[in-house]
Formats: sequence, C-alpha cells, structure tokens
Amino acid sequence: MALNIPTFLTRAASSVVFVTIMLTGLLWTEWAFISLFCIISCLCMNEYFRLMAKIDPVAYWPSWLKNSMSLISILLIGLFSLKPNQATDDLIWNIGRLLPGVPAIILLVSALSKKSSFTAWLQSLGGLLYITIPVILLIQMRMQGIVLPLAMIIMIWSNDTMAYLMGSFFGKHALSPISPKKTWEGTIGGALITIVAATVFGYFSHLFRLSDWMIIALITTVAGTFGDLLESKLKRMAEVKDSGTIMPGHGGALDRFDSLLIATPFVFLYVNYFMR
Repeated sequence: MALNIPTFLTRAASSVVFVTIMLTGLLWTEWAFISLFCIISCLCMNEYFRLMAKIDPVAYWPSWLKNSMSLISILLIGLFSLKPNQATDDLIWNIGRLLPGVPAIILLVSALSKKSSFTAWLQSLGGLLYITIPVILLIQMRMQGIVLPLAMIIMIWSNDTMAYLMGSFFGKHALSPISPKKTWEGTIGGALITIVAATVFGYFSHLFRLSDWMIIALITTVAGTFGDLLESKLKRMAEVKDSGTIMPGHGGALDRFDSLLIATPFVFLYVNYFMR
C-alpha cells in the first residue's frame, strides 16, 4: 500500500505536539502534572458522554449537565491533590462525609432532565469510576514520586508499540472480536518485551525490588489491554471509529489514555498494599 504523505505528515505533527505537551506536564512540576491530567480528565469525560449519547440517545444528558460532571471531576481531582497536613486532612474528611450525597444529587438533577433518569445516573457514575477515580489515583502516586507514573506511561506506550509490531509480523489469531486487529501473538509478545525491559531497568535502577518491576509491568500490560478492549467495545456500540478528534490522525483523548485509566487502579493497589 502506498504511503499517504498528507496523512503521514498530519499524524507525525500531532504526535510531536502530543509528546511535547505530555513530557512538559509529566516532568516539569507536580502542579503541571495535576493540571495536565485535569485537562485530560475533562477531555475524556466529554468524549465518554459523546459515546453514551450514541449508545443510548434517550438517556443522553444536555450539555450543561455534561459540563457539570466535568466540573465535579475537576473538583474531586483538586481536592485529593492537596498536600497532606492537618488542615487539608480535615477538609478532605469533612467533604468526604458529603460525597455519599453526590450520587443522590446527580440522580435528582438527571430526573429533571430526562425521563430515563436512572440510566443517565448510572452513566454519570460510570464516568466518575472510569475516568475520575483513576486520574485521582495516578496523581496520588505522582505525589509520592514521578517514577511510577512515568514508568506506567512508558510501559503502556512500549506495550502498544511492541504489540503492534509483533502482531504485524507474527499475528495469526485474533485476540477478540471486539478488536479484530489485535492478535494473541502481538498481545503476548508486546507484554513479554515490556516486562523484560522493565526488569532490565529495575536491575540497574535499584529503585524497587526486581520482582516489583516485573509485577508492575505485568499488571500494566494486562490491565492496559483490557482497558483498550473496553474502549473499543464502547466505540463499537456507538458505531464510531474514534472517541474524538483532539489528535488529528490519532483520535481522541480516550483513545490515547484508555489503557492508563484501567491499569492505574490495579497498580495503585499493588504499590500501596504489597510493595515495601
């Protein structure tokens, strides 16, 4: 197949911009990291509701309600990004006591919007669980240090790239009908290469135990693959190719961060409950 020069240049230019923004947000300061993922959260939430609109048009929320969910997401991220001290601990505790009321408020507001309020309510909570909670947990890990969030992102990029290459050369068996282009050979090959690379890095870095690096890489690749399949399922149900158009030639924010959103909670649990 001949190379489409305009398409190639568009994808290359958007990739350069994307990588530049990501590296700036990841490596500059802690608040740059938080700001970056607040923006990513809003973009993902917007695309999530756009998919829900196509999957279930009857329960689709009007734009002002969708924007309200993005605002709630930012407030929650900002709240849990505060440095731990007595004042912020008291604030988080007091606000945390009110959080159980948030689902009830969302249900009441959605009831004023559509007859199918319960479906809209479930969709809104699904957005918070799918997007906001993982972003909060990722920021919590960033507040403990840059190494693990950066390592996770690199592992996901490595896994995606290696899975694509291995699948292109050796792929014969489709992984799932949800995403026919993914193969078992590519998925396993990408995961193994990523785990080996993480192990080599762990051997020379001495930051954590070697077994920790291997397990984190395994969790990231497996959970990340499921995250990719989940988003592919949503797009297939919505009958769209991409979740958005924020990156010309590459799709939307959910297309770029679907793996990270699912992998983060599992890595967070391992890091905080099993690592020394």
